[in-house]
Amino acid sequence: MKNPAWEKVGSKYAHITMAHPCFNEKSHFTVGRIHLPVAPKCNIQCNYCTRSINKCEFRPGVSACIMSPKDALERLEKALKETENLKVVGIAGPGESLANDSTFETLTLIDEKYPDLIKCLSTNGLFLKEKARELADLGVKTVTVTVNALDEEITEKVYSWINIDNKIVKGKEAARKLIERQWEGILAAKRADMLVKINTVLIPEINLYEIEKIALKGRDYGADLMNLIPLIPLNKFKDLRPPTCDEISGAREKAGKYLQQFKLCRQCRADAVGIPGHDSDYHKEGRSDSEYFHG
Repeated sequence: MKNPAWEKVGSKYAHITMAHPCFNEKSHFTVGRIHLPVAPKCNIQCNYCTRSINKCEFRPGVSACIMSPKDALERLEKALKETENLKVVGIAGPGESLANDSTFETLTLIDEKYPDLIKCLSTNGLFLKEKARELADLGVKTVTVTVNALDEEITEKVYSWINIDNKIVKGKEAARKLIERQWEGILAAKRADMLVKINTVLIPEINLYEIEKIALKGRDYGADLMNLIPLIPLNKFKDLRPPTCDEISGAREKAGKYLQQFKLCRQCRADAVGIPGHDSDYHKEGRSDSEYFHG
């Protein structure tokens, strides 16, 4: 029996989901995507995240270099010639997409030259409310928002600080503002007619019991899909354990009552190219020190 939580995703947005390997399990094995690493700066410090310029690690927050918008367009042009069935171009860091002007410059170039490609990005949601309309005007069809908790005390454990208007905010005030802005951003993205996926990093010792609550609120706010990501122990969370298979399965089962669950996430690099699981070796080419991180 079909889960009613899945029905709207398969209808209104079918033309997008059927061609996006991070939103559709069949497309995941047949459709190529490219992540353009044009966003080095970040406006938040997640306690599980360490951004890095390297060619070795296969995880979010990592790329071989930082590209300028012009270089990113050239890389896309090359990938379209070399990559089978490439239909999706995304910006997923290695910092926060919406905290970098280069994100919008890159999207503008892509929209002008390749308007038929599906454009997407990942964000922590802090600036999404203010940027949603601009993203839609640039042809962005899908947005992934990382939401890790609803409870302020739990959120405070996950993040060290946020940066709003060049002011570092910490503690419960940061948690409250982040939660508020994330959900306002999700609403704004839906009002701009974008497909919204919620990513949640499953940190079993911290937010295991938040997952179902996030899914329920996500449904109520119009989100279309949810992706649970197992913790990769890094940074301040380097000594925490990742979730077990049973914990992931149980959390997905509970959350799936409210939002369709995407179960094939590869936790890709910020410069990934190709069909997921069959990426090219582009990240091993060229420079690795083109720009350093700010923020």
